Amino acid sequence: MAETYYEGIGRRKSSTARVRVTPGTGLFTVNDKPLEEYFPRMGDTEAIFVPLDETATKSSVDVSVHVRGGGPTGQTGAVVMGLARALSKMNPDWHPVMAKGGLLRRDSRMKERKKPGLKRARKAPTYTKR
Repeated sequence: MAETYYEGIGRRKSSTARVRVTPGTGLFTVNDKPLEEYFPRMGDTEAIFVPLDETATKSSVDVSVHVRGGGPTGQTGAVVMGLARALSKMNPDWHPVMAKGGLLRRDSRMKERKKPGLKRARKAPTYTKR
């Protein structure tokens, strides 16, 4: 028997997260690890739980996440967006709540490429007169 789930794709910087939400007991796994083990930094788990807190579904759904690319900040943002999209598919009445909180809006800021003759994207070498 196929288990019904709702899927959302989230992206941030160079990270992509595929989030699947199923009715359950509050189990949260990221890349087959518990959430607190995969995201040990302070504030990451609180940020990830924002969509669940907005909809009051923290203990009534199981969440499975596959995230790849980027670093901890980008992956956290991607998981938040994917979770919000999956929850809004699960119950369309939650969509306005998520949209008002800015959880469904893609943060398009990316790292700027390095330019030739510069040290980084915009930092120029120190000017010397002689």
